[in-house]
Amino acid sequence: MSWKLDDSHIDDLVRGAALLGTGGGGDPHVGALLVRVAIREYGAVTVLDVDDLDDLDLVIPTAQMGAPTVGAEKLPAGTEAVAAFLKLETHLDSKARATMPIECGGLNSMIPLQVAARLGVPVVDGDGMGRAFPELQMETFSIYGVSGSPLALAGENGETVIINTGEDNVRMERFARAITVQLGGVAHIANYAMTGADVKRTALPGTLATCIRIGLTIRQARDSNSDPIVALAKVLTTTIHGCLRVLQRGKVVDVQRNTDGGFVHGSARITSADGNDELVVHFRNENITAVVNGRLVAVVPDLICVLEADTAEPITTESLRYGQRVTVVGIGTPPSMRTAEALEVFGPAAFGLELDFTPVEELNEEELPTAASRE
Repeated sequence: MSWKLDDSHIDDLVRGAALLGTGGGGDPHVGALLVRVAIREYGAVTVLDVDDLDDLDLVIPTAQMGAPTVGAEKLPAGTEAVAAFLKLETHLDSKARATMPIECGGLNSMIPLQVAARLGVPVVDGDGMGRAFPELQMETFSIYGVSGSPLALAGENGETVIINTGEDNVRMERFARAITVQLGGVAHIANYAMTGADVKRTALPGTLATCIRIGLTIRQARDSNSDPIVALAKVLTTTIHGCLRVLQRGKVVDVQRNTDGGFVHGSARITSADGNDELVVHFRNENITAVVNGRLVAVVPDLICVLEADTAEPITTESLRYGQRVTVVGIGTPPSMRTAEALEVFGPAAFGLELDFTPVEELNEEELPTAASRE
């Protein structure tokens, strides 16, 4: 059943999307501004459930790609993703019924909404990750048979290009990344054009609604002076993610970060209040591993999220700073992202890690977090 998304949803949506973005997916503040401007000028966005689509409808997802550190400085005008969407429509010689996110993230959940508002088309409530990943082939769309080509890419100065690598989504990623680097590290894309039948078969449904629920839950817990992490854990049990585990509460004592090849690589060290435990998070745009005192406690494709200690506000990898008081949580990924086919594309080996995937709930036994001290 379709519904209307307006300005009143944005704060909760962007908070939930930033959390599921696992440190990546772009700057949530920028995403919120883009959608607010578009909605105020063009009106509320119609959101379609996956089942609202006819099987032959054309859906064109849209997103921003590039290093988050660069994206925080090269702010979009709001027209780039629209240009990519229209370029792909022209190339396909077909009008799209709707757009859709390719991933969760503070910015990348919002890009399709501002495209939808500006063009007067609906946005589909679903995506291809249920989180954020650094590379374009890391999609349930790709795993279950949808080609990412042709891809339309647009730059900030009106540049557009079509990339077509056939069924090879890894080469598509490499070509698009190389062009993005030449454009200064950030570009906007439209790709994985597919039918409504393919959306129903390959997408993770309910992304936007889930993000709003998560953001609302955190806000209401804060307003009632209760622990938002406990509230978040309870609401996640009712979603496709299923579970949350607290991995560490403490202070950021070191951040190493390097932007190279269109990605931001790095790590953060977080010590517990008593100084006995140290958690190290490694990231490549998004957080990919969490290790406590040398023991693995979470690994992709499960979600690793760094949250501000008192408010549970998500902290992106480019925003991590020395001295921040944080809670690091691990969240389960949906079952369709734990299959053998899925793990080949975005499991540990896809990131060059010599690790077997073990679910976060098996690595950490405690089922629900206890409330943090409010001292």
